Parts: sequence; C-alpha cells; structure tokens
Amino acid sequence: MTKDYYKILDISEFSTLDEIKHAYRNLARKWHPDVAGNSPDVIQRFKEINEAYEILSDKVKKTDYDKARKFYNYSSYNSQKQTKSYDKSTTNPNFKETYSSGKDEKKGSFWDEIFKSHTNNKSDEFKSPKKGDDVYSDVEISVFEAVNGTTKVINMLQTQICPKCGGRKFVNDAQCAFCKGKGETSVYKRFKVKIPAGIKNLSKIRLAEEGEKGQNGGRNGDLYLTIHIRETQNYKTDGLNILKNIQITPDVAVLGGQVTVATLIGNVALKISPKTKSGQKIRLAGCGIKQDKKVGDMIVTVEIQIPQNLTDEEIDLYRRLRQLNKREVL
Repeated sequence: MTKDYYKILDISEFSTLDEIKHAYRNLARKWHPDVAGNSPDVIQRFKEINEAYEILSDKVKKTDYDKARKFYNYSSYNSQKQTKSYDKSTTNPNFKETYSSGKDEKKGSFWDEIFKSHTNNKSDEFKSPKKGDDVYSDVEISVFEAVNGTTKVINMLQTQICPKCGGRKFVNDAQCAFCKGKGETSVYKRFKVKIPAGIKNLSKIRLAEEGEKGQNGGRNGDLYLTIHIRETQNYKTDGLNILKNIQITPDVAVLGGQVTVATLIGNVALKISPKTKSGQKIRLAGCGIKQDKKVGDMIVTVEIQIPQNLTDEEIDLYRRLRQLNKREVL
C-alpha cells in the first residue's frame, strides 16, 4: 500500500463520515495553494488530501480501500498486535520469544480470514484504471447523402466531471449544489460527424474516447454511430442500383416523349417510348452508386398519372376517346 489515506487526513480507520469531512475541511483550508503557496510540495500535499477524501468519503471506495489496506499490511499489522514475552536479558542463553494472538489458533485469527479473502487480488480493483463504457447511437441519412457523403451534427448526453467542484463533491465546506454532491454532471455535447461518400446501410462510425468517462485514470469509452440510410417512396436502393418512381401523363404514355430525371450525376433526359405501360421499367446505365471502382444503374419505374385539374376541353377529348374505344361488354 503506497499511501495511507487515514494518516494523510490524520484520522483513524474507525472515524465517522462527519469526522472525515471535518478533518478534510481543516486540512484543505490549511494546505490550499492560495493560502500555503504554490510550491510543488504544497500542491502535492493538497492533491493527496483531496485524493484521500475522495476515497474515504465514498462508502464503496472506502470499503475496497480498507480491504486492500488490511491485505497489504497484514504481516506488519499482525506483528504489531502480537504480544511478545521475553526475558529482559537478551543475552540469556535460555531466552525465548513467545507470541499470543489472543484467540484460539485452531479457529484462525481475524486477519487470517482477511488475508484468505483477498488472494484473488480484488483489493487492487479500486486503484486499477478502468475504461469508460462505450456509447451507441443512430444517425439517419438520405440516399443522396450516403452516395455523396455529408456532415451531420448530433447531440449526445454525456457524463463529465462537475465544473463547479472539480469532482470533489464539496464547495466551501458544503455539498456542491451544482452536482448535488455527485462530483459529476450530465450534459449534452455536440459532435460534427463526417459521413464518407459511398457508406453502406448499417455501417458503424467510431469516435474514439467520446463515450463515458473512465475511472481511476482509465481512458474514456468510445462512441459508436450506426448509419441508417433513409429510403423514400421515390428513391430506394438495391445494392449499387438506385430505384426511382416517376409519373407521366396518359398522352406521354401513349404518344411517347421525354422527361427530366434527377440522378446522382445531375439531371438526365429520359426518353419515353410510345405505348409505354404503367409499371414499365427503364434502366439508366451508370447513374447509380459508385463504390470500389464499380458503379450501379438507376432503374426507373413509370407510373401513369391522371392530371387532377382537367379543363372542360380535355374532358371532352377523353369522352371522344371512350367512344372511339367503345367495345361490347363481355
């Protein structure tokens, strides 16, 4: 055990929490750099006082520390507590040393039980650096953002050291009102995330050490973002191909014509052949997703749409068309 926190705060291991707080406040006032000076020794002493208070004021950390302390000091402590009986003259050839633990040796001493219970080295856990937890979240992008790349701004709720008390849990000898004595707070942090061009659906992006904060000097966890490509009714993906629906009027379907289609490489003129049926597919080669020196196509599905705002003249033309196509009902 390299540091005796009880000795640093000048208290016993049986001190109550109030006694620990009282000792810490007195020492913190005395050794604060603003009072005692900014020498390296003062700063180190002040740091040790805060470190001791952080461990001993926390019930879980104090329990782990006490177990570790007993484990590492087992031999010396056991020797100090034993009662030595010997002849006053150490030169006496009949000199003998006898020890008594004060308990029945068959039952084993209290310290033996402590020693046995810590052979698995669990007493070191409170000192070992522990990596913070990883955090996972989702980011939704459009098909075009997936193809061309984009930058997204996201907000994540994260835990950080309290800016008011610096993690010490107390301010001016009172519990920190900002963090309510927890030593840490939860805040929203903004991230600018660059989404690379050609990213696939359900791909993950890792932001190193942007997860939960580590403990005992351990590194922070990582933030993992899962990318979800949002598909709309008009645009979907099939591998490297982009599937798109377009609507044309009946006259274009019957007579043929040309419509403009937005693609990843810009607007493209699409030729509609005469007598095109609803649901017919037309392929635009090379207008799909580019990835690993490969490029897909855009597959356009034609849907015939009746205009909603027809003039009287147009309606009369549809009546004439019906008469021309009138057939015997079977």
